[in-house]
Amino acid sequence: MTILICEDEEIMLTALEFRLRKHGFEVIKAEDGRVAKDKIVENKPDLIIADILMPHVTGLELIEFIRKDLKRDTPIIIISALEHDDVVLNAFKLGANDFITKPFIPNELILRIRRILEQ
Repeated sequence: MTILICEDEEIMLTALEFRLRKHGFEVIKAEDGRVAKDKIVENKPDLIIADILMPHVTGLELIEFIRKDLKRDTPIIIISALEHDDVVLNAFKLGANDFITKPFIPNELILRIRRILEQ
């Protein structure tokens, strides 16, 4: 299974990549939303993890791109330090499958990924 991680914080990106690879996932990294869009088109990942606040293209814009432009149902987990109800609700309205608030327990993210991929 291939997971694309779109995260502009290098430390978080590296930590997520390490943890996911340790659990047997193939990982594609994108440091901003614009790079993520290209990698999604090129690689067709099985799941996408994206931060809400990123340069060039936000996580919400990325969800819209995947759902409306590409018309794909690829599972999307949004991660964010923002806990505003309107941001969370908007992410779900646009088509996110899950939302996890930073900081989070890495094993919780792994469990959420496995739950979504098993559905």
